[in-house]
Amino acid sequence: MSTLAASSSLGQVPVASLDAALRTASPQEVIAAALQAIGRERLAVVSSFGSESAALLKVTADVDPAIPVIFLDTGHMFAETLAYRDRLIEILGLRDVRSIKPDAAALAREDADNELWFSDPDACCRIRKVEPLARALAPFAAWINGRKRFQGGLRAAIPVVEQDDTRVKFNPFANVTRDDIADIYRSADLPQHPLVAAGFRSIGCMPCTSRSDHGEDERAGRWRGRDKTECGIHTVATSAV
Repeated sequence: MSTLAASSSLGQVPVASLDAALRTASPQEVIAAALQAIGRERLAVVSSFGSESAALLKVTADVDPAIPVIFLDTGHMFAETLAYRDRLIEILGLRDVRSIKPDAAALAREDADNELWFSDPDACCRIRKVEPLARALAPFAAWINGRKRFQGGLRAAIPVVEQDDTRVKFNPFANVTRDDIADIYRSADLPQHPLVAAGFRSIGCMPCTSRSDHGEDERAGRWRGRDKTECGIHTVATSAV
C-alpha cells in the first residue's frame, strides 16, 4: 500500500505534503492523486456546470467517470445550465451526478416569496448553496472543485491542496491558464455553456448573474453592484453548517 493510501486508511491525509508534491502537477495528475489518497467512495467533485466546468469534468471523467459529482440545483438556475448539465453527463459518461436541492422547510421558513436573493444575498446563498453542500458532502472526506488563480479576488492565491475544516479540498485547476482551458475544450471538442456566447463569463444563479465585458474581472457579472464575490461554499467551512 502506498504512503498516501495508508494515510487515507487511517483518516490522516498529509495535506501539506500533498500540496508540495502537486504544486506543479497537471489537473489530471492532481485528480489521480486525490483518488489514490482518498478513494472513490470518499471523494466528490463539486461542479456548477457553468462557463468553464466542462474542462474539470472532462479531466475527471478521464481519470474515473464514476467519481461522484455534486451539482447544487438552487432553484434559481438558468434553464440553459440544467440542459447543459444533462448534455455533459451524456457526452462525458459521468456515472454518478447528484443534483442537490435546498431544504424545503428552510425555503418555506426563510424565502417563501423567492425574493431573498434581492434583500439578503448572503442568506440566500446560505440556504440554497452552503447548507445543501454541507449535507451533500457529509459522506465524503475530500472534495474537488474548479477554482483558478486567474479568476482573481479571494482565488488569486489558492493552493492545490488545502484543509477545509474536517475535509481536504483539491484545487486541480489552481495553476491553469485560460489558454489551458481552451486547449481542453478544443482537444476534446467540448460544447460551451449556451450562455457564454451571450456574454456571460461566470454563470451562477439567474437573479445574481449578468453579462460582463472582457476588460472586467472574470467574475464581475456575479452579484453586480454588491460587495460580494463568493457564494460562501469556498469561504465557509463545509463541516460547520
